[in-house]
Amino acid sequence: MKLLLFRLAIVFAVYFALQGGEYSTYDLYRQRQRERMLLQTVDSLEHDVDSLAALRKLLDSDPATQERIAREDFGMIRDKELLFRFLDPDSVKVRRE
Repeated sequence: MKLLLFRLAIVFAVYFALQGGEYSTYDLYRQRQRERMLLQTVDSLEHDVDSLAALRKLLDSDPATQERIAREDFGMIRDKELLFRFLDPDSVKVRRE
C-alpha cells in the first residue's frame, strides 16, 4: 500500500511539474504560438508602413508620380487634351422625352 501511495505521489509530482503552477505546458505552447503570429503581423505591418512612406516621399517630391495620380484619380488633363469617360450602362439613367 505504501509503495502504491509513493508511486502516486511521484506521478502527481511529475504531473504538477509539467502542468501545474500559473502556466501549464500547454499554455506556454499557446503563448509561443501566439507570439510567432504577432511577430509575423508586426513584420507585415512594418512592410506596409515602409511602402506607404516610400509612396509619400514620391508624392511629395516626384512630379511624374504627382501627374499620374492627378490624371488617374482626379481626371485632370493638360491643355489641348480631350478627356473621354466611359460609363457603365447600368449606372446611367436614360431620360426618355
